[in-house]
Amino acid sequence: MAEKDTGHMSSSIIRIEDVTKVFHSRKGNVEAVRGFSLDVHKGEVVTLVGSSGCGKTTILNMVAGFIRPTSGTVFLEDSPINKIEPRCGMIFQSYALFPWLTVKENVEFGPRINGIPGIKRNDEAGRYIDMVGLEGFEDSYPGELSGGMRQRVALCRALANEPDILLCDEPFAALDAMTRQVMQQELLQIVGRSGQTVLFITHSIDEALVLSDRVVVMSARPGQVKDKFKIDLPHPRKVDIQLTDDFLALKRNIWDLVEEEVRASMKI
Repeated sequence: MAEKDTGHMSSSIIRIEDVTKVFHSRKGNVEAVRGFSLDVHKGEVVTLVGSSGCGKTTILNMVAGFIRPTSGTVFLEDSPINKIEPRCGMIFQSYALFPWLTVKENVEFGPRINGIPGIKRNDEAGRYIDMVGLEGFEDSYPGELSGGMRQRVALCRALANEPDILLCDEPFAALDAMTRQVMQQELLQIVGRSGQTVLFITHSIDEALVLSDRVVVMSARPGQVKDKFKIDLPHPRKVDIQLTDDFLALKRNIWDLVEEEVRASMKI
């Protein structure tokens, strides 16, 4: 069911307040996001869904500190984000691994830059590699791995920096259906163990419902909050939850809203 706005909560780790983002170019101005507000609480998995071009990635990039809002403010633990935010770990659809580094070297990259001693780096890298089932592939290069394995390495590399927040920009979109479901389960298990806060983007309503505590539906550009849904489906969530009546009812409600915005964006 749609979530009622209960105001700010003290446990909010991310607070996005009335944010608007306008991109300027020689061809004119594009308002990507308008008056967007959202609280994400510590330990939550919150997913943004909406039509292509609705500003989902723009929101994620503002939380990461890659870009600044035109107006409004993004807070992380009550501090405005004004630069690239090291407390956020980003996972991209394209893996973004260094092809000349091995699996272990990719995972160790952030901690090495941050001055973590070699023995601790080695131990932590090994722990995360084992966590996602890549033991035995420590000395392999990304080009020698399948897409699903490369995305596991990307997840390890983000976690090795011990971020407070994982920002996930459609990280499983390029994977086949079976591998995608395996990666969803991997992420849920890791989040369950670590209590990680996750802000996730996907075009898949099924994926959003499997992963999320809350789903935020965005309007067509300029992106605004159209509705929010609290996902009260039981944990642990397995693939077969997609066959339950509660899951299908939520999916239908969210799809109706997303379809409306897709049609608006296409002027249908």
